[in-house]
Amino acid sequence: MRVLLASTSPARLMLLRGAGIEPETLAPDVDEEAVIAAVETAEGRTLSPQEHVLLLARRKAADVAARVVADDPAFDGVVIGGDSMFELDGEILGKPYEPDVAVARWRAMRGRTGVLHSGHSVFRIAPGVAAHEEHAVAEASVSFAADVTDAEIDAYVATGEPLQVAGAFTVDSLGGAFIERVEGDPSTVVGMSLSTLRRLIARHGITWTSLWTTEE
Repeated sequence: MRVLLASTSPARLMLLRGAGIEPETLAPDVDEEAVIAAVETAEGRTLSPQEHVLLLARRKAADVAARVVADDPAFDGVVIGGDSMFELDGEILGKPYEPDVAVARWRAMRGRTGVLHSGHSVFRIAPGVAAHEEHAVAEASVSFAADVTDAEIDAYVATGEPLQVAGAFTVDSLGGAFIERVEGDPSTVVGMSLSTLRRLIARHGITWTSLWTTEE
């Protein structure tokens, strides 16, 4: 059975590979800011972090699933979409992009605890059968060491690693040394909750182990 990851995130790709799954990848064509703005305008309110990540995860997976159905009628498998954001004291902290922003972010985060919200969407696609979707949100709290120095922050930001990730940190790479505790599924902080994905895939009648890549 084929597994298609609706993302070009290296972290999500490596996460699935580490879990024994070698997925295909296809970048979703979704204007994230426009999607959120349109829904918030239509509903006259600000989406919660949980609603935000779930909406984008579902839109990403739906976009790729629709393209697969149109372009590859023989596709038999699942399409996985995800989205993440970090919340600290009610403030949403996305990708910092700029070094100065990442430095300020880290100085504010040290010694504190925030929540990583991760949305998941899984479409089951098979020839001659209507596509079906299951979705869920997973959360994990992340506590940062209080004794992280300004010099360590500067050195970490200089590597470029935190610039393109939600919350400006990783737990499975260079940033891991500055994180004291994770409560919840640790893989949630990497990019997707593997335990959540397993449950969603099971709802489609598929066993997780059947997706493991078998080496010839």
